[in-house]
Amino acid sequence: MAHTPLGQLLLMGVPGKELTPEIARRLQALQPGGFILFGRNIESPDQLRKLIDDLRDLSQVEPIITIDQEGGRVSRLRLIGSEPPSAQQLRQKNKVKLIKTHGKLTGRILRQFGFNLNLCPVLDVSYDDAADNSLKGRCYGTDTQEVISKAGVFNRAMRKEGILSCGKHFPGYSTATCDPHEELPVITRTKQELESEEIIPFSALIPELDSMMTCHSCYTAYDPDRGRWPASLSRNVVTGLLRNQLGFDKGLVMTDDLDMGAILNEVSFEDTIIHAITAGNDLAMICHRVEMVEEAKKHLEKVPETSINIALENIDRAKRKLSAPYPWSMEKFQQIDSEIWDLRVATLGKEKAKDLSVEDGKRSPVELY
Repeated sequence: MAHTPLGQLLLMGVPGKELTPEIARRLQALQPGGFILFGRNIESPDQLRKLIDDLRDLSQVEPIITIDQEGGRVSRLRLIGSEPPSAQQLRQKNKVKLIKTHGKLTGRILRQFGFNLNLCPVLDVSYDDAADNSLKGRCYGTDTQEVISKAGVFNRAMRKEGILSCGKHFPGYSTATCDPHEELPVITRTKQELESEEIIPFSALIPELDSMMTCHSCYTAYDPDRGRWPASLSRNVVTGLLRNQLGFDKGLVMTDDLDMGAILNEVSFEDTIIHAITAGNDLAMICHRVEMVEEAKKHLEKVPETSINIALENIDRAKRKLSAPYPWSMEKFQQIDSEIWDLRVATLGKEKAKDLSVEDGKRSPVELY
């Protein structure tokens, strides 16, 4: 096992806006499978592209470089450009052409910076647009069919631009009554209810998704004997349901951020890392406690070799589909950015387009995370 590149199983956050010599040294030694960027990493278009180029330069294997660029309040790039309309705003406008444009422009702007995978589409169903469960504004439908058709349009348009997609949050936060950034939601719906409702968009779009993100809700139907056990660490959910039953057996599967309250308050760090991979995820995501990544790699040494090898194969298969960045051009960025603003106006109207989402974390830490 000594030579197994265990760092490849980690998808990690980056501390700042540039790589200090110390951070660069650590990342070079660790060789993580990928990086996820947040608002804390973004200052200007030139700076962001340089940071991504630097991350790619120190990686021996092409890294996954990802971000949450959904639209609305979960749009990291709005710190340096226009805020795209949210899934809910596009859903309510109900024009397929605008959703397709959103997918296309999202793919183009990400490719311009050097991202190669976007953490969307959100495939959760919004049963209540006002629910306090981190999904506000982020859902493409109020029923399964609407999610499948509208998220599907976005997904196809974005992938056509060479950006890989990620369906989230499997098997669904739709009926969660709290925010997993803060605590573990416990969902008591039966298997039959789940599989005839919120799981349907995931299973329907599986052939068109490059990856899937597993969520931190506890589903008593799948783990009746485990107590408060998150789906992201559940072999019954990740391997039994997603891989075996729904057939996503060779797809790339990643956990949601393991630095969220739903995990931190319930499971030790060692158990979190070990169970993330033995459950059937390929990538364990550590977004904020970046100082823990070396420790995470040590814990991976305790994972059975079979699980490690399966994960490495799935990561390698996904990485063969990654597209290279476009040559950097500030003009090109500004052009795409103005088209995103036009899309916002077309969706919301001139006056409403000026009302941007408030990024203060009051609604959910997902805005700041």
